[in-house]
Amino acid sequence: MITALQGRAAGRTTAVGARRTGRRRRGRPVVLFLAPFLVPFTALYLAPIGYTIYQSLFRMHRSGLGLTAPTQVFTGLSNYATALGDADFRGSLLRVLLIGAVQVPVMLLLALGLALLLDARSTLFKRFFRLAFFLPYALPGVVGAIMWSYLVAPGLSPITAAAHHLGLHLDLTSNALLAPTIGNMLTWGWTGYNMLIIHSALQAIPAELSEAATMDGCSAFAIAWRIKVPLVRPALVLTTVFSIIGTAQLYNEPAILHNVAPNLSSTYTPIYAAYDAVNANNFNAAATESVILALLAFVLSFGFLKLVQRRGGAL
Repeated sequence: MITALQGRAAGRTTAVGARRTGRRRRGRPVVLFLAPFLVPFTALYLAPIGYTIYQSLFRMHRSGLGLTAPTQVFTGLSNYATALGDADFRGSLLRVLLIGAVQVPVMLLLALGLALLLDARSTLFKRFFRLAFFLPYALPGVVGAIMWSYLVAPGLSPITAAAHHLGLHLDLTSNALLAPTIGNMLTWGWTGYNMLIIHSALQAIPAELSEAATMDGCSAFAIAWRIKVPLVRPALVLTTVFSIIGTAQLYNEPAILHNVAPNLSSTYTPIYAAYDAVNANNFNAAATESVILALLAFVLSFGFLKLVQRRGGAL
């Protein structure tokens, strides 16, 4: 009896071991197939994020007269307290929030309107207009910013010259108009990109829905507002999240405009402030500001997604 029980136990152990070995063998191809993605993703994405967080917890300490090499000292969250206590950095965060609160809705409304126009049956030369709307995004961001810097530079701007002939004193690089100027540059560069995403979603809507609505007497505006817009809601959510993250990373436009607008400070946006800290060899402060900005972008985008889900929209 005991021998039989021992035999059954040994058989069960062997079976369990065989199943585990089989699972390991089946898992090896999965790991091999995922390795080309996981290795670069870890090395080029996760590792830099971890190293940035690590650097934000330290500070370079110089002793004596500064003649000796500085040493790295663990400071915990004091760098975060210093960054958030800096009025210039807090101002850059608030400035980005205000620009995004105005520019992102305006840009997405324009993108939605252009996408609906391209999707309309009566629109002519659709290919030409689709390419024309997308062309600003096809240009490198720095090239577009340089072009706009000439269009708004005092003494060179044709816009300012035209306003002067109308008796208006217009300075697009003044402190009051810097934010609208940068918002206009962002809208010009990214509306076409978002328009293509929304237009692709419109192309996936069955034509039978519009035909049935037309037979029921719906106008083109009613079809667009009551049928097309609700069905492209996931695309609108996606473009909004992308726009929030992109606005938080605003750098090219202020950095280029600084050449024609000396009043634009080096801490105008959080990313600009982080680069300024790097130029001052204060890498720990730059890492801290980068982490704060990343957390802000995460909170805003994740909060927007939660808000949309709470209102009953399926993403």
